[in-house]
Amino acid sequence: LPEGQIRAFLDKHVPSEGEIEAEAEEADALEALAQGDVHGALEKLQQAVTADPANDDARFDLVKLLLELGQDDDAKVAFAPVIAKAAGVRRLDALQRWMQARDAQDGVTDPQARAEALQARIAANRRDFDARFALAQLLWAHGQPTAAMDELLEILMRDKAWNEDLARKTYIAILEIIDPPKPKVAEGQVPPEDPTVATYRRRLSSVVLS
Repeated sequence: LPEGQIRAFLDKHVPSEGEIEAEAEEADALEALAQGDVHGALEKLQQAVTADPANDDARFDLVKLLLELGQDDDAKVAFAPVIAKAAGVRRLDALQRWMQARDAQDGVTDPQARAEALQARIAANRRDFDARFALAQLLWAHGQPTAAMDELLEILMRDKAWNEDLARKTYIAILEIIDPPKPKVAEGQVPPEDPTVATYRRRLSSVVLS
């Protein structure tokens, strides 16, 4: 084969130096996180995305960590290169929905008062799905993902297709965000599922399939 065809074949089937470097940096970042070295993990994830901008897993971990650290503006900058394909990639879609939930809190100076006002609307009308969804976003944005999913399940139990499937899509997004990295296991074995994620997946299935 001509040299050009050989190079094209290798480019297609052999990881580039940048891809290999990014995978190594991401693995080191996850190990750093497990050891509590948040800033070390952040630096390694930034290096991974720089080495291979097409590595969506590293970008997901980077944006997620930035949001967890409250660095929303930096998270949006890191997310910008993949925003066009977010709707077709579940993990990226989850990040976008999380950022939207956080943006929805702009102007909310007293989250507790806001929650109480929404709960009062729900108590007056159990089918006030706009209030329930707003409460779910508020809870998710303030670090209460399981409470947010509980509210979304209340919507799904009453109207599975409400607002173009918004409740189910948001619920799945939360599951993607809270699902921790899978631990390494021996070849052929399946890593254990996080118990909270497993419980809420079963609850979703039981509601959707009922």
